[in-house]
Amino acid sequence: MAKKPAPAPYPAPPETKDYEHELHLLQIELVKLQKQLIARGDRILVIFEGRDAGGKDGTIKRIVEHLSPRETRVVALGKPSDHDRTAWYFQRYAPHLPAAEEMVLFNRSWYNRAGVERVMGFCTAAEYDEFFETVPAFEQMLVRSGIKLIKYYLDISKAEQKARLSARRKDPLKQWKLSPIDGAAQKHWRDYSASRNEMFARTHSAMAPWTVVRADDKKLARLNVIRDLLSRIDYPGKDRNLARADPGIVFAYADAYIENGMIAP
Repeated sequence: MAKKPAPAPYPAPPETKDYEHELHLLQIELVKLQKQLIARGDRILVIFEGRDAGGKDGTIKRIVEHLSPRETRVVALGKPSDHDRTAWYFQRYAPHLPAAEEMVLFNRSWYNRAGVERVMGFCTAAEYDEFFETVPAFEQMLVRSGIKLIKYYLDISKAEQKARLSARRKDPLKQWKLSPIDGAAQKHWRDYSASRNEMFARTHSAMAPWTVVRADDKKLARLNVIRDLLSRIDYPGKDRNLARADPGIVFAYADAYIENGMIAP
């Protein structure tokens, strides 16, 4: 069997002072973007998915840090209740969708069914198949209603996930992040990879595409997600040099990236 080519190397991570300076400039751009969003009455929905310990919390925190809390919401739903389990699958997500002038960021979303629910046996095979049959139409409805839908998947290597989970266990300020699901993440690594790949294959479309983020380096991931987000929306005073993500860090999903190792196996 031919050996897969090594993925493109990461750029050197920025020094802390350079990272903080660039983050500050990008956050100014996000404020400009939000002013335009409010002026036009736009609706933006950003979905963050990825491996356990992939860096979703930290990335979202840097995006919303200086935005108006009245027009910015972060949604991180817990496990479904007994009532939720008897309802239409998307029903518990629908109340959190953005209204005019709002940006909503989902820290995990309905794609739980394509990942943790599938791998950990929290849904049936019939529920899993129904999800894939219905989610494209659901997302098309959102887009056609005028919602700007952006889907990010934060991808990390198995070694990096192991290091981050270990650090959480040792840090008393991060132990709240640990869960039994996190404890099974390394054991089920291949199962999660297979489920991720099927999710990409069945839910990546021209109307609702997936954007993959190589997130082994947290600083590079955060900066480039914000750059990519800024690049998608026009607003007055935009610094177009800042709104340009590194294509070696952030890129539109394609099957070839699984084959060449850019998406962690």
